[in-house]
Amino acid sequence: MYQAGDTALVITVPEVESVVGGWRERFDPMAADGIPAHLTVLYPFLRQDRIDQDVLGALAGLFGGHRAFDVSFRECGRFPGLLYLAPEPDGPIRALTRAVHGRWPEAPPYRGRFGDPAPHVTMTQGQDPAVLDTVEADVRDKLPFGAAVRSVQLVAYDGTVWSSRADFPLGGQQPS
Repeated sequence: MYQAGDTALVITVPEVESVVGGWRERFDPMAADGIPAHLTVLYPFLRQDRIDQDVLGALAGLFGGHRAFDVSFRECGRFPGLLYLAPEPDGPIRALTRAVHGRWPEAPPYRGRFGDPAPHVTMTQGQDPAVLDTVEADVRDKLPFGAAVRSVQLVAYDGTVWSSRADFPLGGQQPS
């Protein structure tokens, strides 16, 4: 799946963790690997050995040029074996992905496997439909809820766990 030295750009969503954290601990391997509930901006990003001060500065400038925003989670969605929460609106997240990929075209989202991937927060993966049904029924009762998106994190995998390497604030006026 991922290798030591892989990096990603993610938006952590602690508001989601409070709703689905227990399910993620049981049914999302990424939780055990140190990744909190998140929206992926770009995975994989550059290999860790390619990230230097110039790249960090470029990321800071790029993200600083995008306004902070709020999202809400109103419904669940599914991919095969995977249950997720869909953010609304998803346009600002897609814009961040396009901007990063435009600057680093050698890093297409999900290695180009999914075309234009839908932004989402994974709750379970690799599970049969009965598990997805159970989790969805529980989470549906807790919807809707909102989250503030104020920054993007660079995370890196060391071969055992993912950890944060840098946090890049989004720019513009803070939404109320």
